[in-house]
Amino acid sequence: MAVRQHLDNAHHALLDDVAKQIIAQLQEDGRRPYATIGRAVGLSEAAVRQRVQRLIDAGVMQIVAVTDPLQLGLGRQAMVGVKTTGDLEAIADQIAAIDEVDYVVVTGGSFDILLEVVAGDDDHLLAIMQRVRAVDGVSSAEIFVYLKLRKQTYTWGA
Repeated sequence: MAVRQHLDNAHHALLDDVAKQIIAQLQEDGRRPYATIGRAVGLSEAAVRQRVQRLIDAGVMQIVAVTDPLQLGLGRQAMVGVKTTGDLEAIADQIAAIDEVDYVVVTGGSFDILLEVVAGDDDHLLAIMQRVRAVDGVSSAEIFVYLKLRKQTYTWGA
């Protein structure tokens, strides 16, 4: 318990107001120079570099390129609700290994696992669903095809 509390305190210490300002700066532009961020938050370039590295090392954030699946020829996206029998973690790991699956969460409620898939077209989506349903322990999978994206944000924590 004391170790867990120490880890929780360490994460909270990483997320002070300055860290949140740094995160907000990077959420606006992940390529923003550390010197520019430093001027905005009142730190040196070296201090910003060190703070960013600590946030990344702690798993608090990562800096990635966010792509638009439609622009990459992936015209079908869907959320899939999966019901399982057996080892939930192992089933989730097997599903996560499918390349076209970009998001997997273990949930409470009527589904055991929720996942998001991206596909080129309906035939590709069907092939992915057949692979998901073939995972040992998947008892059912219900698909929710995305018709229109209304909101997508990456601004948590700032």
